[in-house]
Amino acid sequence: MDIIIPHTVFSRRFQPLEKRERTRSLQRVQKSLERQRLTTSPLTRQERMKKVKNKRGFSCLLKLLNLFHAKGGTMGLSLQAILLKAPTNPNSNLTRDVVIRCLIVYLEESLDHVLKRYDDADEDSVSQDLTVQRMKIYSIKTNTSDCPDDVGIVVEGMKVLAALGNFPRACSMLLGLTYAVNVANPKELRYTFEVFQKFLLELDCSKLSPKVNSLKNKTASLGKWALAK
Repeated sequence: MDIIIPHTVFSRRFQPLEKRERTRSLQRVQKSLERQRLTTSPLTRQERMKKVKNKRGFSCLLKLLNLFHAKGGTMGLSLQAILLKAPTNPNSNLTRDVVIRCLIVYLEESLDHVLKRYDDADEDSVSQDLTVQRMKIYSIKTNTSDCPDDVGIVVEGMKVLAALGNFPRACSMLLGLTYAVNVANPKELRYTFEVFQKFLLELDCSKLSPKVNSLKNKTASLGKWALAK
């Protein structure tokens, strides 16, 4: 994974940290990720499945899927169109991708505010367009395969993280980046990031917005119903 830390990536609008402190924070994140990569021993597929299933995130994933499947009306039709792409194995990056996209729709926010896709675009046009993006996950695909060539994060027109592999991982890194360098979450996705932070990670979850609190209560009731079946 390539991590690029340009000198001009953060503008003075981001407070209260200074540019030098933000750069140091990014460097600490880079060193931590590299240390984790070098010290973590590989697990078998069975061990990875067992480890994931024991985590709360796996339970939340299933509850959210139940909620989206149960939604009716016009929004339900939009969600079903996305859910059709979900594989049978709930512990896959594609399933996480589907859940995040459904979550954004369910919260009545727009995927375009967080993800910028470049399909069959030339390198010059992509580079030029990235310079006008404030805070986005970008996905570049120049071939016919389903997997993008590059997934990363751009802040203030500069690539900050690259080679992240997939959209769900990029979302988690974007959330971690906002914490590491004290950058505000995108206003257009305030509810989506609130779910990431306060519902999924349980960080500062003492006070939820009415919309996120409603989602939390509904997933709890649907989760109990699913287990009862």
